[in-house]
Amino acid sequence: MSDPLERLRDLQRADLPVHGGRTLAYVYDSGDAEADRVAREAVAAYAASNALDPTAFPSLLRMENELVGFACDLLDAPGTAVGTVTSGGTESILLAVQGARDSRPDVARPRMVLPATAHAAFHKAAHYFGVEAVLVPVGPDFRADAAAMAAAIDDDTVLVVASAPSYAHGVVDPVTEIAAAAAARGVRCHVDACIGGWVLPYAARLGRAAPAWTFAVEGVTSISVDTHKYAYAPKGTSLLLHHDAGLRRPQFFASAAWPGYTMLNATTQSTRSGGPIAGTWAVVQHIGDAGYLALAEQALAAVDAIVACVEREPALELVVAPDSTLVTLATDDTLDPFTLTDELVSRGWYVQPQLSFEGSGPSIHLSVSAGTLAHVDELATALAESVAAAQAAGPVAVDEGVVAFIEALDPATLTDDDFDGLLAASGLVGASAEGDLELPTRMAEVNAMLDVASPAMREALLVAFLDRLQRPVRTAS
Repeated sequence: MSDPLERLRDLQRADLPVHGGRTLAYVYDSGDAEADRVAREAVAAYAASNALDPTAFPSLLRMENELVGFACDLLDAPGTAVGTVTSGGTESILLAVQGARDSRPDVARPRMVLPATAHAAFHKAAHYFGVEAVLVPVGPDFRADAAAMAAAIDDDTVLVVASAPSYAHGVVDPVTEIAAAAAARGVRCHVDACIGGWVLPYAARLGRAAPAWTFAVEGVTSISVDTHKYAYAPKGTSLLLHHDAGLRRPQFFASAAWPGYTMLNATTQSTRSGGPIAGTWAVVQHIGDAGYLALAEQALAAVDAIVACVEREPALELVVAPDSTLVTLATDDTLDPFTLTDELVSRGWYVQPQLSFEGSGPSIHLSVSAGTLAHVDELATALAESVAAAQAAGPVAVDEGVVAFIEALDPATLTDDDFDGLLAASGLVGASAEGDLELPTRMAEVNAMLDVASPAMREALLVAFLDRLQRPVRTAS
């Protein structure tokens, strides 16, 4: 019998690297090998533990409470504040929306007011929990329009949302004005600081300017912050903090309406592995406040260096000056952004393409970590080479027949045959002899095809694509 760990290592060779500072999406690299070692050992030690019942595993309860306490100090929380460890930013957002909805049983058709740049997890929450998302256009600086958001609040509004920062553009919304408008109407205000919450407080201590957004702002009732991002903890933890216990209580679920144990949950999960909790606690203990200040300084220095690289490339520009560690790039007419993405990936730098949306063209997104700082000179070289190669290759054009095919499809009724027809028409993706979906090694053509599709059609096509990817692999007994 083959060694499963050896096979695991073999499978992992096709994955993006999680260390080395070159993967600028999905993972966050501190560059601290000792923090990674501590995390692995803590996760392994608690992999079989279950945070479902805090009386059974009191050590996990202690770790959760200490993590929340650390975040309370970081986010200017009052003495009344409470918090919960969740599985990630999306679950923190889901719980913030669910708790707001359930706090207002008098509202038959609850609504939440979102800037158009709010994370897609709020749309997921709207879908799951029946809370209508009222989208408010942002200003030319991509920040929420506080006056327009205030005007959108009505008697059915149960939640108002701001970002610190928004994911797509990396800028902090005017939380002071938004929270004040929410408070004036007696409505909760949630700040989504999932990606910025563990960096922006340190950025402020380093003298970086950013709008106020923490619990120090009057009217902020809850904040989400991901520890598996810039706390550099293992994947699978986030924190949802509330101003006081009364605000959190509707989040809890209990049921004695069956003959088993009385179910009692603080999150959407029942069983929760102790591994991510212990790993996160161990990393936070290892790095500590002073360590996070140093890591924030490194990440922000890397951002400054990347901004300088962009400014040296005439075909590139910043979409907006970053407030934190997210950098978004746009290209001029001489440079195709999707081809540029492929060229960077081919040189070992993974960046994330963003498609056109409501009048804004496609862009390139970078989530910069502390671990990137040591490699910014290499990134500068790769960027210059990639720009030249992409300009030489020219823009990606989608065949007019494929465009017509996409426009003729109905996203609400997309069938397997429709999807197969698009694959055949595009010639971009095919099936292997085993029936598995095969991807091209370069993605510019795929992204260009998605870019001409409407948002609804993009959703339908990607759902169909995901369905094809997730099929059973059976082995002979």
